[in-house]
Parts: sequence; structure tokens; C-alpha cells
Amino acid sequence: MGAGRGAVGLRRVRATRVDSGFSGRGRAGRGDRGRPLTGPPHPARRGRALAPNPVLDAVEGPGLRPKRTRIIGLYTHPPDGATVLCADELGPVIPRTFPPAPAWSPDGRRIKAELDYSRGPEKTWVYGALRVRDGQQITMTASSRNSVFYQQFLQQVEDANPTGELWIVTDNLSSHNSLSTRTWLEEHPRIHHAFIPVGACWLNLQEGWWRIFRKTALAGRSFANPDDIAQATTLATDQLNSRARPWVWGRTAPPTRSLRRRYVYLL
Repeated sequence: MGAGRGAVGLRRVRATRVDSGFSGRGRAGRGDRGRPLTGPPHPARRGRALAPNPVLDAVEGPGLRPKRTRIIGLYTHPPDGATVLCADELGPVIPRTFPPAPAWSPDGRRIKAELDYSRGPEKTWVYGALRVRDGQQITMTASSRNSVFYQQFLQQVEDANPTGELWIVTDNLSSHNSLSTRTWLEEHPRIHHAFIPVGACWLNLQEGWWRIFRKTALAGRSFANPDDIAQATTLATDQLNSRARPWVWGRTAPPTRSLRRRYVYLL
């Protein structure tokens, strides 16, 4: 009798332990060893009401992120009489041999380039600004990425757009928001910055233009000095501007099929 009572008490202690959610020894139907158990059943099959959501704060946050919404609003609904541009820097571009663009040769084999590890000590940065409304690009090459060259680039952007306000969408780098740049912007009140949030580089349309630029200016070419990079940048910019089109934010709606063919299968 004493042994029987002890066994019953041991079983009760085991039944009151907290379930860790993992399978173990002697637990039939618990799945594989070491894997978590399945979640709770469907709410409609629980038979009782679910617990309410925990209240973390009395103030509810916005449904959209305001910084990203502001950038998208400049693309979709720009201010009246204003010009929206996307600016960014590419580089450093080092004088060396660049591999060709990924493609296939006429005989069906992948194009391969000879390995070339030689790199020159000189570096070149390519500044670019994309005008969203017509797709025109403004580029400038510089030996460094600092506030002085960025201000020179902004001057070229202002000269290319003589009328209206200029909204420049770019990332918040030190050269874009330095004291020297802010002092320079006070003398040029037409230029306004719209900085993209951290981790949202896809909001800058200039990133997409850089991909086209690399295939046009850099792919499959060998550069000996920064002058060759500057010349290739100028030629590629002129070629892309000759066939430029407006950059539209968002995916266009698919065309409606007016005529549809119907097939009848006879058995």
C-alpha cells in the first residue's frame, strides 16, 4: 500500500510540472525529439474566448512611416513648380580592367574575362543626380567624396535647373549635412534636402540608374587613369540622356486584354 501511494504522488508531481514545449522521453505523440510542439488550435475550436491584446501604450502609432511616406510623396505628388532630383555617389572607381557584363556569346557560352588584379593608387568618385520628371542625368567626377566636391556638384545641379525650387532626395552622409554644406545652402535657398531613412536605399531612384550606368560605362573596359574614367562617364551620360524617359514610382497597371481567344475542345 505504501509503495502504491508513493507512485500515485510521483505521478501527480510529474503532471503539475510546466510544459516546456519540447518533446522528451516517455511523451508519446509529442513529435520528434528536440523539436517544438505545434501552436494552439484554431480560435474557433478553442471553445472559449481569447485573451485580449496587451495594452502597451495609450497613444497609437501611425499606420505608415512618415519619413518614407514623405519621399514617396515627392515622387507621386511633387510640389507645384518644384523639381525633384535623386542624388548619390558611386565609387570609389579605381583605374583597372572591369569584367564584361553578364551575358552569353553567339556560340552559347558564357563570356569570360582575363583575371587582372592590378589596381592604380588613384581613385575616382562619380556624383550623379537623376531628374525624375524626364530622366535626365547630371554627373561629375571627383578625386574624393567631401563637402567641397558635393557643393560643386550642387552648383552644377542648380545651373542645370535655373527655375523653381529643387528637392534633392539623398542619404544623410556627413558631406551632405556638414556645417560647410549647410552654410552654403543658406546662400542657395532654392535647394532643399529630403534625406532618406536608414536602411531604405531603395527609395533613391539614383541607385537604379547606377546599375544602367555600370553596364554602359564600366563593363568590359580598361581604365589607365582617372581621365579615362571621366571620359567614359561623360560619354555614357550623353548616351543615356539621349534616350531618357521619365521615372515613374511604382509598378504600372497591366494592360487590359480587349480580345481573348476561346478554345473549344471536342471529345
